[in-house]
Amino acid sequence: MENKLQYYIRVFKGASFQKFFKVLDNAHKRSGRNKAVLFCDMLYSMARYGAGYNDYVTFEFWDLNGKQRDTYLTRFRSKKLMMFMNDHSYAHIFDNKNEFNEVFKDFIGRECIDLETASDEDVKEFFMSRKKIFAKMKDLSCGIGCELLETEKFDDAEAFVKYVREKGFATIEDVIENHPDVAKLYPFSVNTIRIITMLDAKGEPHCLYAVFKMGKDGRVVDNYGLHGPVDMETGEFLFPAHSGDTTAGIHYTEHPYSHIKLVGYKVPYVKEAVELAKKAATVVPQMRYVGWDVAITPTGPVIIEGNNYCAHDFWQLPGQTPGGIGILPKIKEVAPEFRY
Repeated sequence: MENKLQYYIRVFKGASFQKFFKVLDNAHKRSGRNKAVLFCDMLYSMARYGAGYNDYVTFEFWDLNGKQRDTYLTRFRSKKLMMFMNDHSYAHIFDNKNEFNEVFKDFIGRECIDLETASDEDVKEFFMSRKKIFAKMKDLSCGIGCELLETEKFDDAEAFVKYVREKGFATIEDVIENHPDVAKLYPFSVNTIRIITMLDAKGEPHCLYAVFKMGKDGRVVDNYGLHGPVDMETGEFLFPAHSGDTTAGIHYTEHPYSHIKLVGYKVPYVKEAVELAKKAATVVPQMRYVGWDVAITPTGPVIIEGNNYCAHDFWQLPGQTPGGIGILPKIKEVAPEFRY
């Protein structure tokens, strides 16, 4: 495994100094602080806290003291945590949509077709019995390459088979229906809860955090929409939501589509979703640290996917972190053996 210095060197080699100075401009504009001071503080934060330049802006480090900053799971610390907690020889189960659907078939609550092994007749049969079908690429994440396909827009089953084969989709699935209380917020995407689970040294599952994600601007996936933490017992929104671009510092007190007030709004079945994710976390115990996307349907929670790379930013954001305290104290409660 590469050491901290090697990782820093590799990141610096791939870094764009144009992007760095763009982020510096953003920090200056939002904080009102002197650019030279910010520049030095950004470099210090990287060396001391493992914070990438986007971390510095995302977490608004300019407003935090050293004790507060040291509680944040920054980019470099996040990388170290993933390498420590997960046996990446098992990561393919989460990276490959078809493999994930098979291993976690008892958790996903929908029928799926593996296009790499299914015959054209299998695909036609699936097409003929549905009005809408969701198609995914094999190893892509964040909704990249996904399409919501309406069967009536195809001339026939042959045309559908040709389309999904030529596009290179890996899987086609039933379209998940949002619970009415979830659809009310934003109806055009499956809005999901990102639940972060971690197994302790004894293999017991713990839930660190739950963030509810919603689409916006007509998108059919909830990635890059808006999101905010919800209470893991009641499902209640605890704070205003953040933009999917966590470097932008944009907050939402209501959803821009439905204009429903977010703080205090209760998402149904969150407690059940947490329990479902904790149960799923034990299926592949070699992967101790996973971010689950869980949909809330009219009858309860179902798992969309598991992520072995857990985005470290949107569960410790300004305005959602009382006292300016990040997630590391919670992580240390579950995995005190983790050193950063």
